[in-house]
Amino acid sequence: MSMAGAPVRRDTARLLVLDPDGRILLFRFTPPDRAPFWATPGGAVDPGEDFPAAARRELFEETGIVADPGAPVNIRMNQYHAFWGEEVLAEERYFLVRAPSADIDISGHEPIEREVMTSHRWFAHHELGAADETIFPEDIADLLLAALKERT
Repeated sequence: MSMAGAPVRRDTARLLVLDPDGRILLFRFTPPDRAPFWATPGGAVDPGEDFPAAARRELFEETGIVADPGAPVNIRMNQYHAFWGEEVLAEERYFLVRAPSADIDISGHEPIEREVMTSHRWFAHHELGAADETIFPEDIADLLLAALKERT
């Protein structure tokens, strides 16, 4: 039994998806209770799933891309207030995926995603620190550089 106000555990597979030009895919979220922000594709690890399986599923659902995400390039804990109202504590594992093209298929988005994930864009690395709106994770430029070094 959790105490009132205690965060809900929601482990998450996050995806650093790069197109052939090395740009990273971000989705723009427009929740009703806060300013718009950008974030990587990804989502909760479902019961019975491990992180790589969740990464594969989320990658396909959110982008239409079928790929093996490999091993995580970053693991961290994050606590945040989710746009559906819960306080969340998540173990986030980031996976690096190289997309074959910049074309994605968002037809697999769930209704809540269609509501709040209103657009997507491929960002060049130098654009990450100069965006007008917040990008999560806030250290995404450094995270991406570290992931690329690990995979070369």
